[in-house]
Amino acid sequence: MAVTHSTAVRTTLADAAVDTLNVGSADASGDLRINTSGDVQVALLVLSNPAFGAASSGTATAAAITSDTNAAGGTAAKAVLRNRDNTNCINCSVTASGGGGDIIISNTTVGVGDTVSCSSLTYSAPS
Repeated sequence: MAVTHSTAVRTTLADAAVDTLNVGSADASGDLRINTSGDVQVALLVLSNPAFGAASSGTATAAAITSDTNAAGGTAAKAVLRNRDNTNCINCSVTASGGGGDIIISNTTVGVGDTVSCSSLTYSAPS
């Protein structure tokens, strides 16, 4: 039998994970850094502080995320949610629609100076 978690435990896990993004003092907020497969920054989006609201049924929803209006550019392949001290906290895959990534963007090819935005973001703890 596989290990599973009750809804209450999933909610606690989700809150614990996203609350790590509010830790630190170097920056006013954490961020969502979108990278190439070689960890070169493509775009940097600033999270709110606090970054996420309280979880419900094992899922937390991000507060407003500020767009990067002057992206470095490149081919997006992965992302990391970092805390206020720029410590990696949550790692994600990035794909275009239909690619099955954790984060879906309209086009993985981002041009230098492009605007990259995130209209919604959720974190769900495993079942």
